[in-house]
Amino acid sequence: MSIITVIAFKVQYLKTNILVQYLRLMLLKFAKKNTCALGISAVSTSWGIGLVIGHHYVGGYLAQPAEKYPSIFSKESFFGRFPYFLPCLMISVFALTATVMSFWLPETLHKHNKIKKDKSNFHDAAEGTPDESNGLNVSQNMKHSEGRAPSSQKSLLKNWPLVSSIIVYCVFQLHDIAYLEIFSLWAVSPRTLGGLSFTTADVGQVLAITGLGLLLFQLLVYPLVERITGPVMISRIGAVLSIPLLASYPYIALLTGFGLSIALNCASMLKNILSVSITTGLLIMQNRAVSQEQRGAANGISMSTMSLFKTIGPAAGGSLLSWSQRRQDADILPGDQLVFFVLNVIELLALLLTFRPFLQEPEDSDIPKSKHDSLDQENGIQERLMLRELP
Repeated sequence: MSIITVIAFKVQYLKTNILVQYLRLMLLKFAKKNTCALGISAVSTSWGIGLVIGHHYVGGYLAQPAEKYPSIFSKESFFGRFPYFLPCLMISVFALTATVMSFWLPETLHKHNKIKKDKSNFHDAAEGTPDESNGLNVSQNMKHSEGRAPSSQKSLLKNWPLVSSIIVYCVFQLHDIAYLEIFSLWAVSPRTLGGLSFTTADVGQVLAITGLGLLLFQLLVYPLVERITGPVMISRIGAVLSIPLLASYPYIALLTGFGLSIALNCASMLKNILSVSITTGLLIMQNRAVSQEQRGAANGISMSTMSLFKTIGPAAGGSLLSWSQRRQDADILPGDQLVFFVLNVIELLALLLTFRPFLQEPEDSDIPKSKHDSLDQENGIQERLMLRELP
């Protein structure tokens, strides 16, 4: 594979990440505080299932179709000469379907109609007789128009609850992307190197079952648990449970047959549920730390920083697995035990960062009110004063 192809794949991957951020912002525009957890968990679940099923399941079953399904695809056919064209074609079909569906999405900003309404109200007040009441109306409309102008708000980089949650989020994402890279390579590695000797289809089947469990948990269980414990506690619990779970992976490789299938499916499902729960909890914290007008910029900072860590993760994970397979007879942490030990060290570091004084949960008094909330409150006060003046 050439360097140009690798760069093209990476650019396409980053474009997909940006689309996920746009969808998350649209959802936050519509979601209320009590439904925010359900909305973000749905987006995180969709992204996780896309990575699990699309990245591994579709690729595992549809890659090299001439070798896996010789009765349907011959080696001399187009799909035999281009063994990875079929999964790319399916991804393009999904992308085209999503593009067509996006034309029915409602717009979240309606700035033009508001500007026209403000101008018409101002001209209506200015065209009246020059009496005292008219001058008062003009003054009130000018103040109301000034209230719609962007106000100087707290700098995002000085918002420590936001910055700390982004840093913790990036460390967890480094762990998750390294785990995803290592899991597939470890599963297809031969047993002499500590792997499972799985085929790509076997890996795809395991991750498909994982995606189904992830979908059910995030949509049905996570919102209820988040209301009881809070997003930070969920992230801590997920990190604590992930450490012994990852430590058990080298011993799962010692199993065979049906026992191996059951243990691996349960471990993979639980690991991905914990990872997405941690991610969802930290995303909820990030969006609660800023006002609605700042969520776009806050998610942009989070996305840019997280992309840097996700660039390091796959390369570091693949190199670590390759090095560990060359030290099968080491006295300390032989073979794949070294890989999962390093992953646990990163997970433990991220867990420690979720406690004070580093991670600070946002308080309602620290969050600046959005412009729309301030305007609605001001309009409500004016209406109550007018009702009091009526005879």
